[in-house]
This record gives sequence, C-alpha cells and structure tokens, in this order.
Amino acid sequence: MDISGIFNIDKPSGWTSFQVVSLVRRLSGVRRVGHTGTLDPAATGVLVVCLGQATRLVQYMMEATKAYRAEVHLGIATDTLDATGTPVSETDPSSVSRRQVEEALTAFTGEIEQVPPMFSALKHDGQPLYRHARAQREVERQPRRVTIHRLQLLAFQLPLVTIEVECSKGTYIRALADDLGQELGCGAHLAALTRLRVGPFTLEEACSLPELEAAFQEDRWQGLLHPADAALLSWPAVTLSEAQEKAVRFGQYLDAGSLELEQAVENDQLCRAYSPRGQLVAILRYDDAVLVWRPTKVLTSAERAQEA
Repeated sequence: MDISGIFNIDKPSGWTSFQVVSLVRRLSGVRRVGHTGTLDPAATGVLVVCLGQATRLVQYMMEATKAYRAEVHLGIATDTLDATGTPVSETDPSSVSRRQVEEALTAFTGEIEQVPPMFSALKHDGQPLYRHARAQREVERQPRRVTIHRLQLLAFQLPLVTIEVECSKGTYIRALADDLGQELGCGAHLAALTRLRVGPFTLEEACSLPELEAAFQEDRWQGLLHPADAALLSWPAVTLSEAQEKAVRFGQYLDAGSLELEQAVENDQLCRAYSPRGQLVAILRYDDAVLVWRPTKVLTSAERAQEA
C-alpha cells in the first residue's frame, strides 16, 4: 500500500520522538517515516510525522515557525536547563515581580543569539552534545542566531511563570528559560513544555497516539492523514502541462515565461508544481539570473510507484 502524507500527532510526555516515528512505521507498514523537529521526551504537543514521499519535504517543513507554551521555574538552575537535570544553583525568587519578568522578556524578542545547550542532539566531532555532557566533557559552542517572533507572559505564580513563545527553527526553549533566569538574577530552568503549533499544524487539531492506533485498527486512518503539501500551501503554485511535467521529472528546467504565477517572485523563490491531475510533482526554485525555474525536489507519483 502506497501511503504518503502527514500525521499531526500530540506527543505524550515520556515518549521520544523516535518512538512515535517507530509506532507510525509499525501501524502504517511504511518504511520511510520521519518527523520535522524533535521534541524532548518530557515535552508534549505537536509532532509532525511524514510518511512516504512526504518525507522528501521535511527539509522545507523544518523551516516553519513554531509556537510553544513553557513553564519556567525561577530560583533553580540545572545542568540540563530543564527539570530532568541536577540543580547547580538555588536562589529565593520571591523578590521578582511580574513587571520585572515582562521587562526581561522584551530582551529576548526579535533576532537574538543563543548558545546551544550541552544536553542537546546537536553534534560535535560526530557525537551528540549530550554524550559529551554525560562524559563530563564541556564543548565550546558557538552562538546561533534565532528569531523570537512573539514572547508573552501568560501566568505569574512564583516560583513558576508561564510564557508563550513563537519562534524560528533552531530555538532552544530550555536555553531561553535559562537565559531568562540569568536576566532576572535568580536562575531558572524549564519545568514543562508543550508545542502548540508547527507551521499550519496546531495542537487543537492533533490526534493522540490512542486515537491514531484506533484509527488504524478501524481502517479510518485516511481521515487523519494530511496531504504531503499541507505545510507548503503559502508558497506560490503552478500547474504543469504534460510536457512540462515530463521535463521536470527528467530534471530539466522550465522557462519562467512558460509558467503562470499570480504573484511576483524573487530569486531563489520556491514554488509547488502540480501535474494536470492535481498531484504534487516537484518543488521548483526560481533562478533570476537566467529566468528559469529549476527542479530542486522531484516526487514520485503514486501511479509511477505502482508501475515500478
């Protein structure tokens, strides 16, 4: 059975992202399954899981803006920057006011630099940083630029504050919690985290693992499967002719004048290309220097997969 698409799953606490992917692989029988961004085992919320041809679009989906609800514990800093770690400092945060927290949050809005946590999957010398951390090897990490689009204080009940974060890819909410604690002068760690949104996929519309398992048992999983292009619908789109589809499948470029787009495009602009039958064929990239669209990702259609 050729299954291609996206499941929006509400990951429960205690599950790794890999375990969720393994469950989807077992339930669906599809070998090519992947997710668009790891959630720590203790975290909950939206985990976008792609199957079949949709896995070839993961790199684009990872660029999507994400939103989180985070509970930050003031007064205690830990070595992992979250509740799973060992406390490294403890301070009484009772003198911290709501206004101080709100003012501190403004320092982290916009484009900022973050130092990746030692306890993270980012690799150094071929090994995840968390392995170096467990071996008590401190690795120098270069700050990385991330963007905090929105940062809002939702609740203030010391020692806990709850914030909502809308951010770019690569943002570590644990690092943000630690930085907030340092800004306030009392230390802090991430006590709980829920991912609310990845691009267009929201927590309200996510399915739980029991719901997903029941859907497969009752053969109604199709109702939970989003099309492979669901995360890319804000991009420009074109419908190809039969001849253009054939050319794209052979990796040939298309003259910009041969495609009708309803909006102006810039160099390196990506667009979705569909067959005359409405199937996503490829991702095209605009080359302004020579006025052509080049195939940057070509998908295998269901018909071609069955013929093969």
